[in-house]
Amino acid sequence: MKEELLQEYVSAHSSAEPEALKRIQHRTGLYTVNPRMLSGHTQGRLLSMISHIICPMRILELGTFAGYSALCLAEGLQEGGKVVTIEKNDELEDFIRENLSLSEFGNRVELHIGSVSEVIPTLPQDELFDLVFIDADKREYIANYEQLFPLVRKGGIILADNTLWDGHIIEPEYDNDKQTMALRAFNDHIMQDNRVEKVILPIRDGLTIIRKLSD
Repeated sequence: MKEELLQEYVSAHSSAEPEALKRIQHRTGLYTVNPRMLSGHTQGRLLSMISHIICPMRILELGTFAGYSALCLAEGLQEGGKVVTIEKNDELEDFIRENLSLSEFGNRVELHIGSVSEVIPTLPQDELFDLVFIDADKREYIANYEQLFPLVRKGGIILADNTLWDGHIIEPEYDNDKQTMALRAFNDHIMQDNRVEKVILPIRDGLTIIRKLSD
């Protein structure tokens, strides 16, 4: 109960959610099986804030889902910038495109349907990303991270979502859960990576901020 009240307090004392994103959140609750996958108000405002601070030209997102987080990230783009977002589930394509059309930032989002491992090689390899948001298959986090790493500029930021996995990351009863095990391995992988600085924020499901220092 205390945690829920704190979340309500945080939401009430954060910048308001844009109307287009409210509509997308409502639509996601109506038309998807797992609406909790949506970033939501507080994390969405954090993603927007980080994007505004960095003022990126190019953003890469792994895992589009409803398009909500892509639009949050697009808010901080430089003029002429874009978000390249990849979604594996082709059944979501029409839903995503409808959601993007609701926002003034929708035309800044370039949607690719397919697996991360298949789409990334098709992207321009000489156009580096300033900001990356990883929120796709948790079991593929390490592989995705290593594949996209060369495409991130030095000093660029990588965000990894769900890295505390609702607290399961430290709970022994989840020792045999594949997604929990994969996230533990990812967290250890990042901790041991001397090419980056890193910190985990205990917001929502856990958000890791990673800054690239070298190749």
